[in-house]
Amino acid sequence: MPFVNIRIVKEVIAADPAGKKADIAKKVTAAIMDATGLSNDDVWVVFEEVNARDWYVGKTDVETLRSKK
Repeated sequence: MPFVNIRIVKEVIAADPAGKKADIAKKVTAAIMDATGLSNDDVWVVFEEVNARDWYVGKTDVETLRSKK
Protein backbone atom coordinates (compact mmCIF):
# COMPACT_ATOMS: atom_id res chain seq x y z
CA MET A 1 0.00 0.00 0.00
CA PRO A 2 1.38 3.44 -0.90
CA PHE A 3 2.41 5.69 1.95
CA VAL A 4 2.73 9.37 1.08
CA ASN A 5 4.56 11.66 3.50
CA ILE A 6 3.95 15.34 2.77
CA ARG A 7 6.12 17.91 4.49
CA ILE A 8 4.64 21.37 4.18
CA VAL A 9 5.45 24.79 5.55
CA LYS A 10 2.88 25.33 8.30
CA GLU A 11 2.16 28.90 7.27
CA VAL A 12 1.08 27.78 3.77
CA ILE A 13 -1.98 26.04 5.21
CA ALA A 14 -2.51 28.27 8.26
CA ALA A 15 -5.78 29.80 7.03
CA ASP A 16 -7.57 26.41 6.99
CA PRO A 17 -5.23 23.56 7.94
CA ALA A 18 -7.85 20.81 8.13
CA GLY A 19 -9.55 21.84 4.90
CA LYS A 20 -6.32 22.25 2.95
CA LYS A 21 -4.92 18.93 4.19
CA ALA A 22 -8.17 17.17 3.27
CA ASP A 23 -8.10 18.69 -0.21
CA ILE A 24 -4.44 17.78 -0.79
CA ALA A 25 -4.97 14.24 0.54
CA LYS A 26 -8.02 13.76 -1.69
CA LYS A 27 -6.13 14.86 -4.81
CA VAL A 28 -2.97 12.88 -4.02
CA THR A 29 -5.02 9.77 -3.24
CA ALA A 30 -7.01 10.16 -6.48
CA ALA A 31 -3.80 10.42 -8.51
CA ILE A 32 -2.36 7.27 -6.95
CA MET A 33 -5.64 5.38 -7.36
CA ASP A 34 -5.76 6.42 -11.02
CA ALA A 35 -2.18 5.34 -11.67
CA THR A 36 -2.30 2.04 -9.76
CA GLY A 37 -5.91 0.88 -9.68
CA LEU A 38 -5.76 0.64 -5.89
CA SER A 39 -8.72 1.58 -3.73
CA ASN A 40 -9.05 4.68 -1.57
CA ASP A 41 -8.42 2.61 1.58
CA ASP A 42 -5.07 1.40 0.24
CA VAL A 43 -3.48 4.86 0.11
CA TRP A 44 -2.10 6.47 3.26
CA VAL A 45 -1.26 10.17 3.44
CA VAL A 46 0.59 11.74 6.38
CA PHE A 47 1.34 15.44 6.85
CA GLU A 48 4.30 16.91 8.69
CA GLU A 49 4.03 20.64 9.30
CA VAL A 50 7.27 22.59 9.53
CA ASN A 51 7.57 26.20 10.64
CA ALA A 52 8.85 28.53 7.90
CA ARG A 53 11.76 29.53 10.13
CA ASP A 54 12.81 25.85 10.35
CA TRP A 55 12.71 25.13 6.60
CA TYR A 56 15.77 26.22 4.68
CA VAL A 57 16.48 26.75 1.02
CA GLY A 58 20.23 26.72 0.93
CA LYS A 59 21.42 28.89 3.81
CA THR A 60 18.25 30.98 4.17
CA ASP A 61 15.07 30.02 6.00
CA VAL A 62 11.73 30.28 4.20
CA GLU A 63 10.42 32.88 6.65
CA THR A 64 13.25 35.25 5.66
CA LEU A 65 12.82 34.49 1.96
CA ARG A 66 9.11 35.28 2.12
CA SER A 67 9.67 38.51 4.05
CA LYS A 68 11.82 39.80 1.17
CA LYS A 69 8.95 39.54 -1.34
